[in-house]
Amino acid sequence: MKTTHFTSIRNLIIGVFFILVSTPTFAASSDSEGEEFDVTNMIMHHIKDAHEFHIMDWDGHAISIPLPVILWTENGLVTFMSSEFQHDDTGSVIVERNEQKFVKIHEEIYYAANAPHVAAKMTPEDGDTHVAKQPLDLSITKLVFSMFLSILLLLWIFGLSARKYDSNGVPKGIAKFTEPLIVFIRDEVAIPNIGEKNYRKFMPFLLTLFFFIWINNVMGLVPFFPFSANLSGNIAFTGGLAFITFVITTVHGNKNYWKHIFWMPGVPVPMKIFLAPIEFMGIFIKPISLMIRLFANITAGHIIVLSLISLIFIAKTVWVSPASLFFAVFIGLIEVLVVAIQAYIFTMLSALYIGAAMEEHEH
Repeated sequence: MKTTHFTSIRNLIIGVFFILVSTPTFAASSDSEGEEFDVTNMIMHHIKDAHEFHIMDWDGHAISIPLPVILWTENGLVTFMSSEFQHDDTGSVIVERNEQKFVKIHEEIYYAANAPHVAAKMTPEDGDTHVAKQPLDLSITKLVFSMFLSILLLLWIFGLSARKYDSNGVPKGIAKFTEPLIVFIRDEVAIPNIGEKNYRKFMPFLLTLFFFIWINNVMGLVPFFPFSANLSGNIAFTGGLAFITFVITTVHGNKNYWKHIFWMPGVPVPMKIFLAPIEFMGIFIKPISLMIRLFANITAGHIIVLSLISLIFIAKTVWVSPASLFFAVFIGLIEVLVVAIQAYIFTMLSALYIGAAMEEHEH
């Protein structure tokens, strides 16, 4: 009787953990009877991209939301739903389309004819230089789907906000929330960094950047959101945003900007020659720092929370749960602040780089 009571309490506490600080993907890696809990696999399952939204495992069967698989192959375009792989990620399930066979291994899709060599590629033997062939994967993965969903959500939010003004121009409803944020970006980010003269043409970009990053960060934190994905924790996403900032900065750089890079005014010639390569490297270091900062902060937050939750299953005792709960909730609350702060920092630095490229100098 005591054992049953203890088990009920344990299950209740673990359930609270799932509700408060976990995401649906965490259920996929909870240890079943007779199996060791794999922390690394659970964390990587959460933060990496996938061809489906895996909700949980139930009675040995995966419950997931399939997404379209789009492949450009040797025989042309091939499409099918990811459910065709039956949630298999080991290459044991073969999907045949357009007289071609495909397997999925660790979320990478290969031609089945090369499947025996895929394992060798992951654990290569001496002298094995074979490279497994892959089609060009253009699939709508969970990160891509989440990005498209956030775009629609932003269009809906601001389309609704635009209609929530009375005849006197006074905001009401959701506009009371969005207008102060827009004014904040204008007065505290755009004008101080770009200047009164030029800030207006960059406001659409800066506003889109701020809200796009913020809403995707928030979507990755909400436990019950069925399409929760670690989009800002994907370096391709952050790199794409940083690249746009790089292009805008480079295109709008004036003669003073390029002169300060290649021939720094007001310093001796030997120092100009010394500084020129450093300043030139800075053109690329700035967007790289933008890319890594956002990626690292968001990814680190997810990993820390999931690691704290994992302590319960590693220790295999319910007595660890109070400490795990306290620290996981604490880090989770910090993440709520971090997702907004990182969106602000990315936007502010982008404005700073653009403003520096357009600044007029008097020597």
